[in-house]
This record gives sequence, C-alpha cells and structure tokens, in this order.
Amino acid sequence: MTNRLTKFITANSLLNEFGFRKHHSTTLALIDVIDNIYSHLDNREYVLGIYLDLQKAFDTVDHSILLWQLNHYCIKGVVHSWFITVI
Repeated sequence: MTNRLTKFITANSLLNEFGFRKHHSTTLALIDVIDNIYSHLDNREYVLGIYLDLQKAFDTVDHSILLWQLNHYCIKGVVHSWFITVI
C-alpha cells in the first residue's frame, strides 16, 4: 500500500521537492528557504517566517477533509477504503 501510494504521489508531483521522503534532504529544503529569504531581502522586501511543529500531526487533521483530499487527488477504491477503516 505504501509503495503504491508513494509512487502515485511522486508521479503526480503532489509533494514539494524536499524533505520527509527517502533520498530528499531536509538540509536542501533549509538551503532553499534561506536562499528565498535572501532573495527577498536583496529586493528590499519584508520577510516573515512562521514555523510550526505539530506533535502527532495526523491526529490533528480533520479526517473528513483528509478523505475529501484523497478523493480529490484520485486516491480512491481500496486505498480510500483503507484510510476510512484506519481513521
């Protein structure tokens, strides 16, 4: 299940390019953020960062919204049913 879902998400570019996946460095994500910040500062623009660390993030998600999003991204059938039984 995990492999199929991961392949689907990757093939359809549903995640950003960094972090939280195998072979994707969170260090590169940080470098990208810093580069983006410096770019805006060079253009004399304001920069604001808000960073959150949600413990047990899955537990804080509204599951009806999660199921709607899965369906929206064409994750249906057995996979969608599996999420309903887990939730």
